[in-house]
Amino acid sequence: MAPGSVDENLEQVLREARACAVCAAHLPLGPLPLVRAGAGARILIISQAPGTKAHNSDLSFNDPSGDRLRDWLGVDRDTFYDPDSLALLPMGFCYPGRLNSGGDAPPRPECAPLWHDRIRAVLPKVALTLFVGSHAIHHYLPGYKTMTAAVADWRAYVPDALPLPHPSWRTNAWERKNPWFTNEVLPALGAKVREVLG
Repeated sequence: MAPGSVDENLEQVLREARACAVCAAHLPLGPLPLVRAGAGARILIISQAPGTKAHNSDLSFNDPSGDRLRDWLGVDRDTFYDPDSLALLPMGFCYPGRLNSGGDAPPRPECAPLWHDRIRAVLPKVALTLFVGSHAIHHYLPGYKTMTAAVADWRAYVPDALPLPHPSWRTNAWERKNPWFTNEVLPALGAKVREVLG
């Protein structure tokens, strides 16, 4: 069966994705693909890559950035981790390691081209896609010079999609510099999430 075929089903694609070891040689903690989705998922979150806490717990966004993202969305942990409510599809499924500067390395470039089209093709009920962080934004919304420019243009993508900054602690200063995000984007995001999840 050809990759991306309409005959594929979600369970089959996820099984293959979770067994992927294509970039194992580049992963300091080894491959542990973290992707979560159910056939009934209404919201798709395309993010960056798992951090060490997510890797160690085998659960995406199981860290303070996940708490912040859930707060932005207005959902609790049970809803967030219900695969028939939200699908979690990072640009890189595995923890990519650290940069010499101290931050996490970028998502491995092999991952999204291998898996995203196949997984998205078998998520027919998605009504809202969130592009979370600069790596997801630059991949799916090319043409913006900065993440801030893309997020500021959020009205161009609603009601089907929304670009968001990564919800790490580094976003604190960014939010203070860009109060429109808190005042305009987050209320619109919360309203749309409530609408989609019913």
